[in-house]
Amino acid sequence: MLMTSFAMPLFENAATILTGNQTVNDHITHISLNQVEDAGLIYQCSCELLYCQKDNENSFKSYRSELTTFLNWCFSVAKLSPAALKRQQISQYIDYCLNPPIELVGYFNVAQFIKFDVSSQIPNPKWKPFIGKKHDGIALPYQLSDNALKTKVAILSSFYNYLISEEVSERNPAQAWLNHSRFASKARHSISNDDSNQMAFTELQWSYIIATAEKLAVQEPEAHQRSLFLIKLVYSCYLRVSDVSARAGYSPIMGQFKLNKHSNIWQFYLPKSKGQKSRYISVSKALLQALQDYRRYLGLDPYPSPTDETPLFVRHRPAGRGREAGTINANLGIRQIRDIIEFVIENAAKSIESDGLYDDAVFMRKMSAHSIRHTGITHDININQRPLSHVQADAGHESIDTTSQYLHTLGSERDASAANKPLDVLAGIE
Repeated sequence: MLMTSFAMPLFENAATILTGNQTVNDHITHISLNQVEDAGLIYQCSCELLYCQKDNENSFKSYRSELTTFLNWCFSVAKLSPAALKRQQISQYIDYCLNPPIELVGYFNVAQFIKFDVSSQIPNPKWKPFIGKKHDGIALPYQLSDNALKTKVAILSSFYNYLISEEVSERNPAQAWLNHSRFASKARHSISNDDSNQMAFTELQWSYIIATAEKLAVQEPEAHQRSLFLIKLVYSCYLRVSDVSARAGYSPIMGQFKLNKHSNIWQFYLPKSKGQKSRYISVSKALLQALQDYRRYLGLDPYPSPTDETPLFVRHRPAGRGREAGTINANLGIRQIRDIIEFVIENAAKSIESDGLYDDAVFMRKMSAHSIRHTGITHDININQRPLSHVQADAGHESIDTTSQYLHTLGSERDASAANKPLDVLAGIE
C-alpha cells in the first residue's frame, strides 16, 4: 500500500515523453489496476500535452513539474482521477501544496531520473516535488509565493482544457477554483462565440482540406489514396487518432465495417477506447462510397466481410524498429497517422493561402489531427442538422451536455441571420 506522502518523477525529457519510462509505466499500470481506473488514460493525455511544449524548454519544465506533483497527489493521496475532481478537491490540493509533507520537501535540485544502465533510466529516489530554503543550515518553513501559486493553477487550468478537448473531462475545476479565489479578476471571463474560439474547421476550410486530399490522391495514389480515406473516415465517424492507429491490444481492420442486417445500414465498430464504451457508428452513403473506392484501389472486393482482417492503414515502407521492424504491411501507429493528417492540413493551408485567404491559412495551421473529429461533430450538428442524440451515440459521449457544447454559431453567421430578422412576421397580411 502506497503511503500518502509518496511521490516519484513521472516524465523523462521531451524526446522520450511519448514512449515513457518502463518503471513509471509499471507504476501507472499498478495504479490503474488497483486505485484509479483511468490513470493510464490521464497519464497518456499528460504526455501528449507535455509533448506540445517540447519546443519551449522553460514551458516544458514548468508543465512537467506541476503535472508530476498533481498526478502524484491525485493517484497516491486523494486516490481519485483528475477527471473526477471538483473545485473542492482542487482547494484540498492547493492546501496540500501550501503545507506539503516534510518528507517531500528537498533543499537542493537533483535530477529526476538517473541512469540504470546504458539504455535505461530509473526515477531518482532523492528527488522531491517541493524545494524549500535553509538559513544558516536550518530549514525554514516551506512557503509558496502568490506568483508561484497562480502559475500552478494556470498550468492546471491548461491541463484541464486539454482534457476537455480530448473529452476525458467535462469540467475545469482549476479555473473554477481560480474564479472563486482571491486572485479572481473582477471582470469574469465567459465563453464566447467568436470565430477565434472554434476548435473546428469552417465549411470553406474543410472544403480545401477535402479538395487537397483528393488532389494528392490523384497525383500520388500510392501514398495518398490512404490519406484521402483516412481523412474522410475520421471526419465522418468522429474518430480520434487512437481509434485508427495501432496500439497495445488493438489493430484497426476492415472487418470493423459491418452491415446491420436489421436496418441494412453499414456501421463502423469501435472497441472500447479513451475511456469510452465500445460502440457502432453509423456510416453515411458518402463514406461507404469512399470505402468502396479505397478497397478497389487496394485490389479488394468493394465490401469487407465480417472476417476481413486486412489492416485499415498500413505502412508503405518497412518499419525501422520495434516488434514490427522490417514489416511492410503493419498498421500505422499514432505518430504516423498524425503526420499524414497534418501533412494534408498543411498543404490545404498553403492552397487557401495562395488564394489570398491568409487568415484562414493561419487558423488552419493552428489546428491538429484531433480537430477533424471536432469538425465532423460540429458540422453534423450545425450544418447537417443531425439530432443531438444521434451525434451523441456516434461520438461516444456519455452525456448529452458534452454533445451540446458543439452547438454554436460563428460570428459572421450570427450577423447574417440577424440582418434579415423581421419586426413583425405577420406584416402585410390582411
